[in-house]
Amino acid sequence: MKTLKLKNEIKKIFIKHGLMNNHASICANALINAELVDSSSHGLSRLKMYCDRIKKKVINPKPKIKIKKISNSITKIDADNSIGFVAADIGIKQAIKNAKKTGIGLVGIKNSGHYGLSGYYAEQAVKKDLIVFCFTNAPPAIAPHGANKSLFGTNPICFGTPTSSKIPFILDTSVSMINRGKIRVAAKTGKKIPKGVALDKNGLPTTDARKALAGVQLPIAGFRGSGLAWMVDILSGVITGGNHGGKVKDPFDDFTGPQNIGHLFITMKKNLFVNNYNYRIKENIKRIKKLPKIKGTKKIVYPGQNRFYRYKKNLKKEIYIPEIIKLDIEKLSN
Repeated sequence: MKTLKLKNEIKKIFIKHGLMNNHASICANALINAELVDSSSHGLSRLKMYCDRIKKKVINPKPKIKIKKISNSITKIDADNSIGFVAADIGIKQAIKNAKKTGIGLVGIKNSGHYGLSGYYAEQAVKKDLIVFCFTNAPPAIAPHGANKSLFGTNPICFGTPTSSKIPFILDTSVSMINRGKIRVAAKTGKKIPKGVALDKNGLPTTDARKALAGVQLPIAGFRGSGLAWMVDILSGVITGGNHGGKVKDPFDDFTGPQNIGHLFITMKKNLFVNNYNYRIKENIKRIKKLPKIKGTKKIVYPGQNRFYRYKKNLKKEIYIPEIIKLDIEKLSN
């Protein structure tokens, strides 16, 4: 389906489920962006989940979001259990505004929900010529190092910076070997997951997506990945007033109440310490790209480059929608 037509269809679905027109646009834009950068695990496959949570009244379609100024640089937001896209959109825009005013913007958000791809928000700040960090926590998926029960989410770490070219540097990575959304898509479409990314409920390695969802996902780099997941849980949950320590509810399976996810956005002007940042980042990237390449590698790319190319390529063609997702969209539209 063509991008604009699909975006309008998704927007109508969100309006039908009670969202205001501008909030529905924010949500549709975020979901379509995920598809365009080939992150379908965070795209249309999650549409039904958001709508289900609105129907079950654990997402507030018409939130009264409270924005509290702590200082010219720091803002606290209570999202009133809004859909995460809306809370995060307000949050990153406020962080950008604060940084433009003072040099640094810090925004903490509580009572939010899953907001999709962190890189989507980082890119907004980078387009305004700012350096940015984005943190958000998630439902239990990873066991703390030494434990045999999942507690931390796949808790993504995201960093972005302007470069000397039109292609931003965007590092957006979960701290698990594979993000949970990909496992959910595999479970829904009946596909296997790679070896070495998850254990079943008995602690045995599995390539069965359904067994992985019932078991434990493996963190990157062993105890280091577990530590990073813990760090993100503190930054996005403990600091903001959001849920933490395994208390974030699974958006697909737990409708007993709102998720109360926390988000933390940190933005800063690139020239806080040096006046020649553009030259320095250009030199930094240039040096790395000139390094000798291992066999089979044509060129060294920085985080965000392939994402940019995928977006440009996919923008020119229709978005592929699996049949099972098409059925969801049809049902939600009627």
